[in-house]
Formats: sequence, C-alpha cells, structure tokens
Amino acid sequence: LEGLLEFRHFAPQSTPPGRAVKGELVMFVPTTMSYEELRREYTARGDGLRRSDLAPDPVVQFEAWFDVAREAGLYLPDAMALATADADGAPNCRMVVLRGVESGGLLFFTDYSSEKGRELAAQPRATLLFFWNVFERQVRVRGTMTKTSREQSAEYFARRPRQSQLAALASPQSDGIEDRAGLEALFESARARHEGEAVPLPDDWGGFRLDPESWEFWQGRESRLHDRFVYRREDDGWTIQRLAP
Repeated sequence: LEGLLEFRHFAPQSTPPGRAVKGELVMFVPTTMSYEELRREYTARGDGLRRSDLAPDPVVQFEAWFDVAREAGLYLPDAMALATADADGAPNCRMVVLRGVESGGLLFFTDYSSEKGRELAAQPRATLLFFWNVFERQVRVRGTMTKTSREQSAEYFARRPRQSQLAALASPQSDGIEDRAGLEALFESARARHEGEAVPLPDDWGGFRLDPESWEFWQGRESRLHDRFVYRREDDGWTIQRLAP
C-alpha cells in the first residue's frame, strides 16, 4: 500500500482494541491524487430524502438523524460548526460541541470573553452546521443566540470533568500567549489553588442557546441532485419547502 493514504472511520470508544467493527469504513486514497480527483459520488442513501420522510417538527427530525449518527458510533456526532460575524460583518467559523436541546433551542458552552463570545455579543445572529459524512447528511440551523442563565451554566459546569473545569478557569481563551509552557503553568496554578475543593464557575463562562428561525436538512444524492428541505418558522408552527440543490 505504498503511496496510499489511509482514511479510517473511527469506531465507538467502547470498542476493544484490535476488534473488528461491523461496517467500519476503510478507504485508501493515492497520495498523488489532486483535490479534484478526490471527488466521489453520493450513494449512501439511494432513495434519497422525500417530503413524506420528514417530521412536522424540525427538532423531532433533527433528533432522529442525530440518533442514527450516534447509534452508528460516529466519532463526535455532536460536533458542529458555529458561524458568526463581528460588528463589522466579517465572518468567522469554528467547531464547537452540542450540549443539549431545550425548548427547541441548541445549547453549547464557552468563555464569553473568547472571540466567538465577543462576536455573539456584538451580533447575536448565528448559524450551526452538522455534517455526518458517512450518511452524506447535513443539518444547517440559523437563528438568534441568547445566553443561558448563570444557574444553568453553573449546573452544567459542575458536571464537567475536573480537568476541563480547571482548563476553563485557567485559559485566557482567544488571547495571545507566549508559549505552551506558560499555558500549562496557568493550569497548574489553578490546580494548586483549588486542590481539595470544587472548581468555581469562571466569571465570564457560560452557555449560549440558538433559537432557530430555520432548519435545513440536506441528503446527498447521485449526480449532485441532492435533496434539500428547509423548515421556516411561521406563527406558532413551521412551513417545509424543498430547495433546488
């Protein structure tokens, strides 16, 4: 296999080392292939996505797709791209993780003084994007961000692993730092200060909830004739429309 680059689908973390996983995808791609030659056909779901497949409520539809990704053992099925813009309209994007769905909104937690926190303070409209490549599916959610309550943020923070709590307390997220050693020194200092006691919730740390205005469900199809359906909020319900790919 010299000259080939291997892409392996991650198995669930609970899978014993060395054990074969049913349905594991291993793909060998020549290292000399150009970006254009990486093109592939979308064939994961030959019958595509029909209007009759969709639930009336986009949250129900999302959770159905999310459950498929989670039960298949995909690595980080909760990963989502968060797109924001600053006060001047300059776009930005990064990966975060979904930490809950409540009242139709999607939750994640972060440092409010980070770059994304500052951007959301200046412009609270944002988009989240999930991509489950094995199933050739995307879900795009657009809406307005609001902060969770201090109480809700504290409840979630208390459930985080202690190392993650200390990292949140120690790291000046998005600020420039001298080197890795300096960051690790901040972490060790936080560890020493709170040895034997609960790690306090940082002052500028908490959750955001995206309250959706629209949801788009995308299913890859052959010949790039993908299936796309968008839910748009209307009064107390949702309208559903097919979009051209």
